[in-house]
Amino acid sequence: MKIHSNEFNYKVRYWNPTLNYEKIRFEILEAIDKVLHSGNYILGEEVERFEKTLAEFVGTKYAVGLNSCTDALYLSLKALGIGKGDEVITVSNTFVATISEIERVGATPVLVDIGEDYLMNIDKVKEAITDKTKAIIPVHLSGDMVDMTGLLDLPRNIPIIEDAAQALGAEMYDYKAGSVGETGCFSFYPAKIFGAYGDAGALTTDSKEIYEKVKLYRDHNLIGKKAGATDFGVNSRLDEIQAAILNVKFKYLKNYLLTREWAAKKYDEYLKGTKQIILPVKRSGRVWQDYIIRVENRDKLAEFLDNEGIKVRGHDLFLNHNYPLFDRTFDLPLTDKYNEEFLRLPFSADITEEEIEYVCNKIKEFYV
Repeated sequence: MKIHSNEFNYKVRYWNPTLNYEKIRFEILEAIDKVLHSGNYILGEEVERFEKTLAEFVGTKYAVGLNSCTDALYLSLKALGIGKGDEVITVSNTFVATISEIERVGATPVLVDIGEDYLMNIDKVKEAITDKTKAIIPVHLSGDMVDMTGLLDLPRNIPIIEDAAQALGAEMYDYKAGSVGETGCFSFYPAKIFGAYGDAGALTTDSKEIYEKVKLYRDHNLIGKKAGATDFGVNSRLDEIQAAILNVKFKYLKNYLLTREWAAKKYDEYLKGTKQIILPVKRSGRVWQDYIIRVENRDKLAEFLDNEGIKVRGHDLFLNHNYPLFDRTFDLPLTDKYNEEFLRLPFSADITEEEIEYVCNKIKEFYV
């Protein structure tokens, strides 16, 4: 299989962050310069402004800027007092951080299968609940939301931690991703819909108690320790420069969402009728983090596209429940089946119609 030395050598890159940067370069440099001249580099005005803007956008009372969504998941669990002997229900069809942070607090991940929409199967959640279940982590994947009404209707009052790393702006009914559970966890990793120029994340919540705990935990729990706290925190402060960058980019978030929606529709248009392909699920209110199709002969198609200068992803994923770290097995037939068919096509707010057409023509060429 032909592997290019780096992604810059592809005719169609999976994503190209420099294109977006060039469009807002002077605003970004001005914002960074302002921070550097202020001399206030840690948890300053830019972080506070970002937290307020994010909370208003998501529809929660509070937001806390953090180093990553990984830390948002960890600190959510920690703030809820979840630890050894507890079980947390989630899915295997997710980035490893969703599961690693459950292990990190000493709890046990319980993995359930996905449904036909590729998201958490609520019926399987109901079957998995035990007296040890202390939280549920639905994963809003690729910009699509888990139907939260099903989780809210569960007979037990189990805390919900929303993994919304890939779903900023997604809506269902009258709520946005990250506003329904006890916490919402967001990633602003550069490849996300709304990306910083380095690591960044946040936690949203309506709980003043969780908000105050997480604000302490993110800075080593220094103030809490002075007040007699008995546990340690972590270093998970959102960088003041990254917050300034995100404050600039927030002005363009609506446009990013619209252009990604346009790109998804163009892919639909060019791929429609190709019988070897199942197009993504369409649902009102979803946003487009990725454009993921299900295909026949996925691995061979990925190799063909690579040789044609098209960078795709997803064909080399290793499902979480197959990691040897687990000392137990899970029966997840749809997770296994669909992840053998998923293929992520090049996608971003800056992809051109010419690039989309080229990708789609090459896919059709493969199946001729």
